[in-house]
Amino acid sequence: MIVTLTPNPSVDRAVTVATLAHGEVNRATHVRVDAGGKGLNVARAVTAQGGSALAVLPVGGPEGRLLEELLDEAAVPRLSVPIAGAARMNVSLLEADGTTTKINEPGPELSPSEVAALLDATSSAAADAAWIVGCGSLPPGAPTDFYAQLVAAAHADGRRVAIDGSGEPFTAAVAASPDLIKPNHEELAELVDHSLPTLGDVIAAAQELVSQGLGMVAVSLGADGAVLVTADEVIHARATIGAPVSTVGAGDCMLAGLLHGLSRGVSTAQALTEGVLWGAAAVTLPGSRVPTPADLRGIPVDLTHSPSRAMALGQR
Repeated sequence: MIVTLTPNPSVDRAVTVATLAHGEVNRATHVRVDAGGKGLNVARAVTAQGGSALAVLPVGGPEGRLLEELLDEAAVPRLSVPIAGAARMNVSLLEADGTTTKINEPGPELSPSEVAALLDATSSAAADAAWIVGCGSLPPGAPTDFYAQLVAAAHADGRRVAIDGSGEPFTAAVAASPDLIKPNHEELAELVDHSLPTLGDVIAAAQELVSQGLGMVAVSLGADGAVLVTADEVIHARATIGAPVSTVGAGDCMLAGLLHGLSRGVSTAQALTEGVLWGAAAVTLPGSRVPTPADLRGIPVDLTHSPSRAMALGQR
């Protein structure tokens, strides 16, 4: 089982327009509402593929009740931790050419007791977990070392823990040596404090982090695929999608597929292939919808243990 902790979940409203016209009235062609936040996306993706996941989340206000309803409709097992504030609602504006514009609310302010309740609930729920995953932004009131505390608690219980975050909370979590981190290209550059224009630069940065005590570094690279670095391996995988619909949640689906593979004991190469396949399939779907097994068909994944380190990133 994979237990996900999402300290700042959201109701995700995806609105599709032909072309976004700034300062004008835009007519939506499609609207979709999903339970969102990185950890919830991971749990939804694992569940949609027939895997076992449990989503831990703070719940408050009418938006919180809607989150619970959306998770129940998607058959995602959940553990709700009551809070006084209302959950946030995020809006994604999707254009016909695949351009995505996101508007994210800050989220409710958590009290120290609510922060402690979230961490305690996660530890209690993870007794039989193959992985604990801490994902996404922190709401106001959560301390910078929130994810570092999660890592320490997981390791004290003998559990493997993965972190997907950004900014100071991510830096603090990395210092606690989680078993896996999943930054995107920009988040990794921020973490190491220098630009990473080529695949070789990304690999070198990931290898440096592994040498400092991390188990694995998986970097999502958008259209350039993903790279997985361990103490013994460097693996690059990429899938080509001709007509992207929405990039919302694609990195979360990539992480879900990777952890789903690792939790079943497959090779790191197979797990990365699964992750890239899930992430690529998510790009073909509207809003933050996660792929089902049928959505994976017909998407080839190219994998290599000898990637071209000179490859420039983000050139498409």
